Amino acid sequence: MNSHKNARTTYEGRKLIERIAVVGVSAAAQAAGISVRTARKWKLRFEVGGDAGLFDASSRPHRTRTTLNDDLLAHIARLRRDRKPMRVIARVVGRSVATVSRALKRLRLSSLKTLDLRANIVRYEHAAPGEPLHIDTKKLGRIARPSHRVTGDRHATVDGAGWEFVHVAIDDHSRDGFMQIHVDERKDSAVAFPQNAVAHYAALGVRIDRLLTDNGSAYRSRMFAETCQALGIKHSFTRPYRPQTNGKAERFIQTCLREWAYVRSYDNSAERIALLPTFLNFYNARRPHSALGHLPPASRLGGNNLLQLNN
Repeated sequence: MNSHKNARTTYEGRKLIERIAVVGVSAAAQAAGISVRTARKWKLRFEVGGDAGLFDASSRPHRTRTTLNDDLLAHIARLRRDRKPMRVIARVVGRSVATVSRALKRLRLSSLKTLDLRANIVRYEHAAPGEPLHIDTKKLGRIARPSHRVTGDRHATVDGAGWEFVHVAIDDHSRDGFMQIHVDERKDSAVAFPQNAVAHYAALGVRIDRLLTDNGSAYRSRMFAETCQALGIKHSFTRPYRPQTNGKAERFIQTCLREWAYVRSYDNSAERIALLPTFLNFYNARRPHSALGHLPPASRLGGNNLLQLNN
């Protein structure tokens, strides 16, 4: 109820209950400038609800008539499960869009997302380091100089700077990460990276038994297969069009983008590359990982690897 503070029937004006107890209902009503019937109404509300009973209640009726019976609700639900829009459903069942909207809210079908079946998330973790090693790539724009997004000058654009390709590897058990930047993601770079990754993990006392990659052409090449065979590593592929299979690498890439590649403005790509070893040392030796009980990846590697990871 929107009224000024001195209106006769505001909360303050309804405190005539004390006066009623002294002079009676009629005299109190006359003094307050309201009818006897209104005075009795507020007296009854005070007796039932106390001071809270003198506040305005909702004007919405306790019960309203509806034209939506169970059969009509079931019909609306069937149409919605066929992914029909609200306006189409309203036209089919002969009700207003507002009525159909309330019915869908009652049926918990307002959003079409509720009709999509959610796939069960299967989380896994191998018991020992090196089984498997997740590998993936990420394309980053090369930095020639700060562009308009940094300077604010729309004329300071950079065209044709090219690309850099970050090859990432992360151990399934320990979450220890390894990264290198190559000029492309073709088979020559794809073959060189796992060789360097195997050497990196060997320095930490970890033997790589299996690689998990997506179905990129470089990973499907004969050269990559021969490299894995020479290293004594079994190569496995993710399900086609299912990046979640290689989710640990995908998550590692997102962390790298947020905490290294785009953490601040760089003057050039060389400056960003120079910061990479520092980021990797922090990630592997000190950064807490939620999947490891908020401990760093080094906590899951045998021996004193904190010194090795910071070399």
